[in-house]
Amino acid sequence: MQASQEYQSSGGIHRLYHHPMQPVEPYCFSSFQILDDDISTDNVSPSFAQATQVGDEQYYTLDSSPATSYTVCGTPSAFSISSNLTPFSPQGSQSYLTDQHHSYDNTYGSPLSGSSIVDEGSELKQMLRVLEHQLLGPESDIDDSCSQITTETLPRLDLRQALISCAEAVGDEDFLTAERFINVLERMVSVSGEPIQRLGAYMLEALRARFFLTGSCIYKKLKCKEPTSSELMSYMHVLYQICPYYKFAYNSANVVIWEAMQNENRIHIIDFQIAQGSQWVSLIEVLAKRPGGAPQVRITGVDDSQSAHARSGGLELVGKRLSKVAEQCGVQFEFHGAGISGCEVNLENLMLRPGEAVAVNFPYMLHHMPDESVTTTNHRDRLLRLVKSLSPKVVILVEQESNTNTASFFPRFKETLEYYTAMFESIDAGRPRDDKQRMSAEEHCVARDIVNIIACEGPERVERHELFGKWRARLVMAGFSQCPLSPSVSMAIMDVLKDYSKNYRLQEREGALHLFWNNRVLVTSSAWR
Repeated sequence: MQASQEYQSSGGIHRLYHHPMQPVEPYCFSSFQILDDDISTDNVSPSFAQATQVGDEQYYTLDSSPATSYTVCGTPSAFSISSNLTPFSPQGSQSYLTDQHHSYDNTYGSPLSGSSIVDEGSELKQMLRVLEHQLLGPESDIDDSCSQITTETLPRLDLRQALISCAEAVGDEDFLTAERFINVLERMVSVSGEPIQRLGAYMLEALRARFFLTGSCIYKKLKCKEPTSSELMSYMHVLYQICPYYKFAYNSANVVIWEAMQNENRIHIIDFQIAQGSQWVSLIEVLAKRPGGAPQVRITGVDDSQSAHARSGGLELVGKRLSKVAEQCGVQFEFHGAGISGCEVNLENLMLRPGEAVAVNFPYMLHHMPDESVTTTNHRDRLLRLVKSLSPKVVILVEQESNTNTASFFPRFKETLEYYTAMFESIDAGRPRDDKQRMSAEEHCVARDIVNIIACEGPERVERHELFGKWRARLVMAGFSQCPLSPSVSMAIMDVLKDYSKNYRLQEREGALHLFWNNRVLVTSSAWR
């Protein structure tokens, strides 16, 4: 290919982005988090909450089978969902229920708007009665006024609109209307259906969780069985294969670091979400072939309990794997593991040494750090200032392009629906609709993020995405300046995208790379110093 030949003289960088990535197991991007919930993959009917009695407490689990009933009580409950990480989240305005042969080519064009649903509360309730009559039958709880309502006299409320209307009722604490919408939505969603139906199943769970929290009911916890490490790695590998989001992060960071370190003999990479460490295998192999000899490489990997579970072991496993690769390549290598979360990282954990050129990698990680809206400690900005004090040669930030950090519930719900619609469409393009592996990957690696964004508040809500403009403001305030990305970075990503749907596209603007699904930006990558 001509593009590859053009950059062949740059000392081997073409080998970096044409080098096949190792079968990596990114463990949840921050778009992709693993639920601590017992998610069944055997039954592919709509996903609803099921109650089980444990001692004096009643728990609910995310399950793929419909619940026969649920209980509402009159006293407030303490409700929390623990979510340690996340990979991604999407948008859209077209109903799939009315277009069973929907094409992915023209999905995005206009943002979601709740104002187009109904103009008055009475119309909303009339539409709800129509839906109940259509979906639940004539024996549903419909008052006499419904006898004058037909599908011809009122516009049909589709799934997306029903979700938005339900969220509006939940946000307004209109519990009677919300409960009726939940009953209706249970018949409209399916984990094996169209992308909006699958997303709707998880958003319904999130609305149910929030409903029971603010509605003074017994929904104390979403208590789910954590998948085994081997299962989790399998789920994440499925997403790695069918979506380019991990490869976008890994390849863009590797090319930026390779270029920044061309003249450095001692390199220290600090990875704030080391996972399996597979990102660095191809970089080590390319550095081994650098003209003039390979540099000394040291990697500090920051860890947490989630990635340790995914590996089925601690950071020593990552160090052994990378050390073996470096030895085979003839690269002098050292690994240091920092088995703590990003909120706990301090200068002494990073083991700096004089004379090393430092590169810092933030792959789908920084949005998990609580900011000033959550705690006065503001770990998000504290960590950026700490990294700036290291005088790094380059810092790479890869994040989901979504605005869910400080938004109030209803705008946050619509943003989540918009963002994850695009994501579910992109996943759908990679595997058949009845693919069990795809269903399991969505349930275990994406649903947790959705529930956390919609149902949780305060410190319990750890999925707090920001748009690139806000990240740029934070980095500038911390003293960073943006580095322009060379054409090599775009070439690397374009080479990756050749293996995926044509509906993915890449655009460089504001000095950053933006990865689109149709007209929706899902991920951005940028470099700083």
